[in-house]
Amino acid sequence: MSWTDERVETLKRMWTEGQSASQIAKVLGGVTRNAVIGKVHRLGLSNRGAEGEEVPVAEAAPMPEPVQPEPAPAPEPPRPVPPVAPAPVAVVPARRPIAPAGQPLPPQPSANEISPEALASQREVEKRARRLSLMELTERTCKWPIGDPATEDFWFCGLPCAAGKPYCEAHVGVAFQPMSARRDRRR
Repeated sequence: MSWTDERVETLKRMWTEGQSASQIAKVLGGVTRNAVIGKVHRLGLSNRGAEGEEVPVAEAAPMPEPVQPEPAPAPEPPRPVPPVAPAPVAVVPARRPIAPAGQPLPPQPSANEISPEALASQREVEKRARRLSLMELTERTCKWPIGDPATEDFWFCGLPCAAGKPYCEAHVGVAFQPMSARRDRRR
C-alpha cells in the first residue's frame, strides 16, 4: 500500500472531522490503525480538541491520574521444614597448586578414571538419596539428576545442599573438578 495524494487527502479530511484512526484505516483499506497514526504524525497534523479546535500534539492527551495499586495481601507464614538428618561430610580432595607460567604441569591422574572409592561413595549417596521429582526440589535440596529423564525411573538426589552450591557434598566433588583435571581430559 502506498500513500497516494488521494489517500492522504482522505486521511486529512477524516482526521479533521474527528474520525478515529481505526475508522480511517477501515475506509482507506489495506492499512492499519498504527499506520494511520504514524502518517498523521509524519504529516504534522495536530490532535483534535474537544470542540473541533486544534490542539498542538504535545498538549493533546491529558496525563492520566496515577492508579493507586491495591495493597498486597499479607504474606503467608513460612511453612515448617521437617528436620532432615545431617548428611555425613564427604572428603573433598585438596586442590593442587597452580604451576607457574612456563612450567610443566605435575603428573596427575587421568580424569576419565573414576576411583573405586569415589564410585562406591556415589553409590552410597544414591542409596541415602531422597529421590525427589523436579517439582519437589527447593533451594536447599541437591539437584543432581539420576537416571534417564525419558523414563519413569528418573529422580533427583534431594539430600541437603552444600553451602552456596546446587548439590550435596558428594555430588559437588563430582561436578566441580579442578581446572587441571579438565585440562587433562581435553588432551
